[in-house]
Amino acid sequence: MASSDPKVGFVSLGCPKALVDSERILTQLRAEGYAIAPSYASADLVVVNTCGFIDAAVEESLDAIGEAMNENGKVIVTGCLGARAEMIRERFPDVLSISGPQDYESVMRAVHAQLPPQHDPFVDLVPPQGIKLTPKHYAYLKISEGCNHRCSFCIIPSMRGDLVSRPIDEVLREAEKLVRSGVREILVISQDTSAYGVDLKYREAMWREQSWRTRFVDLARALGELGVWVRMHYVYPYPHVDEVIPLMAEGKVLPYLDIPFQHSHPRVLKAMRRPASGERNIERIRAWRAICPDITLRSTFIVGFPGETEAEFQDLLDFLEEAQLDRVGAFAYSPVQGAAANALPDPVPEALRQERLQRFMETQAAISAKRLEAKIGRVETVLIDEVGPQVAVGRSKADAPEIDGKVYVALRPRGKRKAALGQEANLPKPGDLIEARIVGAEDHDLHAEWQRPLP
Repeated sequence: MASSDPKVGFVSLGCPKALVDSERILTQLRAEGYAIAPSYASADLVVVNTCGFIDAAVEESLDAIGEAMNENGKVIVTGCLGARAEMIRERFPDVLSISGPQDYESVMRAVHAQLPPQHDPFVDLVPPQGIKLTPKHYAYLKISEGCNHRCSFCIIPSMRGDLVSRPIDEVLREAEKLVRSGVREILVISQDTSAYGVDLKYREAMWREQSWRTRFVDLARALGELGVWVRMHYVYPYPHVDEVIPLMAEGKVLPYLDIPFQHSHPRVLKAMRRPASGERNIERIRAWRAICPDITLRSTFIVGFPGETEAEFQDLLDFLEEAQLDRVGAFAYSPVQGAAANALPDPVPEALRQERLQRFMETQAAISAKRLEAKIGRVETVLIDEVGPQVAVGRSKADAPEIDGKVYVALRPRGKRKAALGQEANLPKPGDLIEARIVGAEDHDLHAEWQRPLP
């Protein structure tokens, strides 16, 4: 690519769904001949893809915009915070353009206005799978945008709109391209994965000469035919999710569910306006484990929600003890501008919110540690992310990238400084699957010894 080609800097913030938006914008930029600049100084302009979910994310986004303005001066803002353009304009009146999430056309129009494209039609600038911001061996697959729920603590629907599902044949063709490019793990994401297709009335489409419904269960079954790891995120515990558990037991998709329970007490869940009742969740968890004993359950919770009593918080701690979830994230409730929960009575004082968060995390830490310790002595399949001279870093089927723990794999037997003749060639590379014996556990991570490579 010539040095005179227009160069665009890019800053991507927020969740994996925003990351996919960034990948699509970058793919379009490269397709039109733009170079991606590695620094503010070398960029002709900068695109900042923002997050606006909670106050901390808003401030991080505003800081990123401010940094780009100071270092470069020509800034295009997009993403979730772009839905609150007045806030951005008040702070940074000289930004070139502001658009909301998934508004790729507005971003490209703003780029074109400042930097007309110089695309060479004789040069193929983009691989078939598009531009990815993740390592080559795993990728996020966004199956829908928006959400039909109106949770009182969340403003995402006001930013991203109601649920819009992608037709299943389109999703599966993208997944095929990813696999052909070398992807070994597909991470399925959306705002509500288990609601996939409800807006399309589960419309049927053809893929691989077979009819599939645009529906969560059909999607899981079809992705399971690709021969790679398939990990499901943001799955609400609707009854039809039960149909996917046998696929996990059969090894078609990973035995892993990311379920945002948020709380356990019915009154708090009602105040949160959460879909799917929490009253039968323990029963359903037991049923899932009966079908698929190795299933890993991850969830997120909010403590200190307005009106939460000590008894209701204790109900949540009791739920943790009974559910024995493997991975848990938690937040102390924080008001978000525009959220309905701000108007609820009896806010929990900040000090008490933080105290409850600490108690919650201490309770869960003991549970997670015990469940990790139970894996010592087992042989696990590990997907390698990084390789050092003595230790490789990877993840088991129970570990999603960036949010869960890691598996640190010793590449040589204890006491041996050098590998046996010919063994070096068999040592793993990023993207390889191996078998490793678990020999130790920490709060979040596992330690293992390399056993053998897998195909």
